[in-house]
Amino acid sequence: MLLDGLDITDDCTLELVTRLRRADFAHQADTIEGALVSGQSEVSLTIPDRVAILAVLDDPPKGLAELRAALLSERVWRRSEGIS
Repeated sequence: MLLDGLDITDDCTLELVTRLRRADFAHQADTIEGALVSGQSEVSLTIPDRVAILAVLDDPPKGLAELRAALLSERVWRRSEGIS
């Protein structure tokens, strides 16, 4: 599955969903899990999705490290541009 343009394995996607649920980000977990179950090939992330994912990926497994790095880089850019 492509999460915000990055190819993430199904196992890593399920790990992300689990982390989101444990951290009470049920809406984001439901969105990603629903896309995986329905066979959706790509999921575009909203800003709240990105914030939630960054919150649960402080210490990401190898398969999610690139996603964390990309989201963190984007967040830094948004802040430098004055975008929320």
